[in-house]
Amino acid sequence: MKINIYIARQQMDLRDEQGQITHQYLISSAKNGTGQENGSFCTPLGRHIIRAKIGANQPVNTVFIRRRPTGEVYSPKLAAQFPKRDWILTRILWLSGCEPGFNRFGSVDTMRRYIYIHGTPDSVEMGKPGSIGCIRMRNSDLVGLFDQVSAGTQVEIIA
Repeated sequence: MKINIYIARQQMDLRDEQGQITHQYLISSAKNGTGQENGSFCTPLGRHIIRAKIGANQPVNTVFIRRRPTGEVYSPKLAAQFPKRDWILTRILWLSGCEPGFNRFGSVDTMRRYIYIHGTPDSVEMGKPGSIGCIRMRNSDLVGLFDQVSAGTQVEIIA
């Protein structure tokens, strides 16, 4: 399996070993655009891998902070209590860059920037940039993707 993420189209393709598209998903990347630097709140480009899969068997809408479930389940009531929170829900696919000096090591290290593919509230619009660097997906799409990929799966983020 391989994942290609197309920033301009706000789309993700899941490809099989023969390169054929098996699934397509709408995503939401960074509202600040693309960029590699730590603190930029941009989505990094280039070749990555899934370094870790977090949240297997957690309920849909499980809330994560620092990659740990908080014990909360997202709801509109919870959102009203924490209106500034950047919601990371359901599952996390933690990305690691593969290109030294571009998206790996130093101030451009994707993993040290905590860039994930993660779930988001159903009210968040897909197909439009809006995150603070990560790739957001619908929870139902993410659960399906999570079950099809493994740590080490290649992910390419393309402008």
